[in-house]
Amino acid sequence: MTVLSVKTDNPKAELGLYVDSKQIGKIEWQAHRQLAETIHKKIGELLQGADKQLSDIDGIVCFKGPGSFTGLRIGLSVANALAYSLKIPVVCAMGENWAQSGINGLLLGKNNHVALPEYDRPAIITMPSK
Repeated sequence: MTVLSVKTDNPKAELGLYVDSKQIGKIEWQAHRQLAETIHKKIGELLQGADKQLSDIDGIVCFKGPGSFTGLRIGLSVANALAYSLKIPVVCAMGENWAQSGINGLLLGKNNHVALPEYDRPAIITMPSK
């Protein structure tokens, strides 16, 4: 199983590529405010470096938080769009060993269907003006 991992919770973004549990590629970059502009290019570079294509991905693992609202929103949106378009499972995970935990879930047939973020505090909602 070829797995793409996505971690975008802070300014330093991270993508990984695995065959089962063995990492075959990794890219980290200071995405900061350019995450939305760079993530697709970095996925392409990661796949090209491993001589793979999008169609080779069998599952996606995402770090779901806690972390930056915008970073998680962008990373999980990309993961959800890829999973939906490729018709592959997506699994969210947290903690220090998030990637391995998510891969283990994929190998056991887990599928969250939609990757949802978990922030470090409740959302601050501004009431609409009258």
